Amino acid sequence: MGSSSDTIIEIRDLHYSRAHRPIFKGLNVDIRRGEVTAIMGPSGTGKTTLLRLITRQLVPDHGHIYIDGVDISQLDQEELYALRRRFGMLFQNGALLTDISVFENVAFPLREHTNLSNRLIRHVVLTKLHAVGLRGAADMMPQELSGGMARRVALARAMVMDPDILIYDEPFVGLDPISMGVIVRLVRRMNDALGISSILVSHDVQEISTVSDCSYLISDGKVAAKGSPQELSNTTSDLVKQFMYGMADGPVAFHFDAPDYAEQLLGRDTE
Repeated sequence: MGSSSDTIIEIRDLHYSRAHRPIFKGLNVDIRRGEVTAIMGPSGTGKTTLLRLITRQLVPDHGHIYIDGVDISQLDQEELYALRRRFGMLFQNGALLTDISVFENVAFPLREHTNLSNRLIRHVVLTKLHAVGLRGAADMMPQELSGGMARRVALARAMVMDPDILIYDEPFVGLDPISMGVIVRLVRRMNDALGISSILVSHDVQEISTVSDCSYLISDGKVAAKGSPQELSNTTSDLVKQFMYGMADGPVAFHFDAPDYAEQLLGRDTE
């Protein structure tokens, strides 16, 4: 299968189950080159699982994921590792290594995957830290950083290998409004300045609306809606309205599927 020039990742008819519970039931998603694509959905819909499938930490039960036209299920181990070096990853809580400095956290991928001299590593690391406004924190330890600063250091580390694709897994969780605004601005600025393609998983509808070019809302294992933030805001779908406006009542039920309440309390379901 060939990849169109404006699409870097294509997900086709993706099926995946965990413990016999379907997570995806024929998911189709396109990640366009050079854009910020948001993946949204109620809790438990498999957003982080999708990221693991894209990086082939997990293998789908059925369906295909193409990156630049290459079916990643066909890659051998060496080819898979080479593919993963094209990705940068910002984890939910930063995931900084606590026993080494900010500088060494950002330098870590370079030391692991390149043969650059210490002088060049220093130049690259300080450049990335400067881009996120934390060059002055290079010698600090992770425990000395605020939550927002730690997230920015993690972003510098995610960018240090100059990836083609940058993945953000819940980048706004636990941040105060100022730190959140800084991260939102950095996501957009880094994407445009570096010409990369970004995948952003988040529950924060307002922030996604200010930064994404296209958003996918996933529900019940499939794409429930897709479009620009404006298009999703103007939708007539009850499901999309419930998620976009944080409504308690709607298609997404409060109660998880369970046996009849009275019967379960009385133990009749075990007779």
